Amino acid sequence: MTKLPTLRYGNKGPSVELLQLALQRSGHDPGRTDGVFGSRTAAALQAFQRQNGLPADGIAGQRTWIALEPYLLGYTTRVIRPGDSLYRLSAAYGTTVIAVQSANPNIDPFNLQPGTRLVIPYAFPLLTTGIHFTSILLDFTLRGLKARYPFLSITSAGKSVLGKPLWCIRCGTGRPQMFVNAAHHANEWITTPVVLTWLEEYCSAVIHGTEFYGSDAAALFTNTTVFLMPMVDPDGVDLVTGSIASGPVYEKAAAIAAEFSSIPFPDGWKANIEGTDLNLQYPAGWEEARRIKFAQGFTRPAPRDFVGTAPLSAPESKAVYDLTLANDFLLTLSYHTQGQVIFWRYGAEDPRNARAIGEALSRASGYALENTPPESANAGYKDWFILRYDRPGYTVEAGLGENPLPPAQLPDLLQENLPLMTEALRLTAELG
Repeated sequence: MTKLPTLRYGNKGPSVELLQLALQRSGHDPGRTDGVFGSRTAAALQAFQRQNGLPADGIAGQRTWIALEPYLLGYTTRVIRPGDSLYRLSAAYGTTVIAVQSANPNIDPFNLQPGTRLVIPYAFPLLTTGIHFTSILLDFTLRGLKARYPFLSITSAGKSVLGKPLWCIRCGTGRPQMFVNAAHHANEWITTPVVLTWLEEYCSAVIHGTEFYGSDAAALFTNTTVFLMPMVDPDGVDLVTGSIASGPVYEKAAAIAAEFSSIPFPDGWKANIEGTDLNLQYPAGWEEARRIKFAQGFTRPAPRDFVGTAPLSAPESKAVYDLTLANDFLLTLSYHTQGQVIFWRYGAEDPRNARAIGEALSRASGYALENTPPESANAGYKDWFILRYDRPGYTVEAGLGENPLPPAQLPDLLQENLPLMTEALRLTAELG
């Protein structure tokens, strides 16, 4: 079990949001998932505790978190009993036969064996709007997705500065490969639920054999493979979303930020936890990026725009680099915020089909297709990928507003970007 803090009336923050989310999914209304442990959350928690045979003290301690965990994972388990059928079990848990069958691919649905333990997914989607994403929520989400869709491969591509896994998900069986990464920048954390919502909806369409944003999902799955790295900077994300809000790590980051008083803290933090901007770490014009950013005053660890001591000196960027070298990506999408724009070139490099694909992605999303501004045109992942492979790579600046974009903007981001990602995967199949 992922360790979560004991919570009680008056607490605030992303852990309270997780508590409220789990209570809501369990049928106990805590009010808005606002991260404030008030009287309504306390009442909902006490009702949950009574229903589950726990002391109704209104305190979320270890036993309560254990009871709530299935609602964060999105599934429960059940031992098959004589007389059980998938139809009866799915009806009892408010889910579908297809969902239960998909989560248990090795069972014979016409000959259930008593004593066998089944994974039973709940009906609600794992990805949700209105909540700040943290590395802890990411862990729960990926465990839940793997249980629902065992065909997913989920591995760690490396570790962050603080030792958090840099998760990578692989989906599909086809040779043409697409790579999607998100949250290179800490205060652009909202890109993580964007790409994961796409993955969840895609997997659901695959098992149900339905159309997915104009494409045959099962055919896409058979004909392509998509790799997703949904949170490149988990330490920085936890700082911005409030999961790291005290202690030595927080104090060190606050000291770095204090030297750049014009940048709000922690909302303005884009870097990894050591103050290196991960999307200025790639060996594509890194020296030019260093010249530009040093001239702007970012000569040392900073909340943003410090290029690091050398290319790939940050473990998070090195993990993305190594993952790319180990595979054969034909097309890449790097998710950032904001601007509703797609950047498609690196300098004079013009990979074959890159403009035509970019225009198709623009039509799918409504985002403009543009060249990267000169001050940001070096040392990014997209820049290195294009330079190294001469293949289409895109930076998608999702949404509009001031970073970090609020959770309330997520529905709009999904409407714009789920068709974009699907079109990119369809075009990857054509490239192969």
